[in-house]
Amino acid sequence: MLTPSQEALLISSMAIATLAIRAVPIVMSGRIVLSDRMLQLLRYVPPVVLTAIIVPAVLIPDGQQVALTYTNPRLIGAIAAIGVGLWRNNLLLTIAIGMAVFFLWQAILAQL
Repeated sequence: MLTPSQEALLISSMAIATLAIRAVPIVMSGRIVLSDRMLQLLRYVPPVVLTAIIVPAVLIPDGQQVALTYTNPRLIGAIAAIGVGLWRNNLLLTIAIGMAVFFLWQAILAQL
């Protein structure tokens, strides 16, 4: 068990470390010149990271094995979201439909 002063020191240290990690790239951004090729490649980072987070969560819902079946409500919701996203190109609608299909499919499976 930590004492209050140890907790304060721990929280302060974590805050300083977080600030340093985030501040260094911002401070250095004016001094670093990236090539056009590097800037073009960096545009792919957000979609790649998001895909790396979402795909395992959808395909491995229990954390043990891949579930590519109709009994996986995450997969059904993701398929619906992808379809709506490609069809309408509306982020809010895509999220809403994906979540609605997920919860509806989960409720249907619970009744079986």
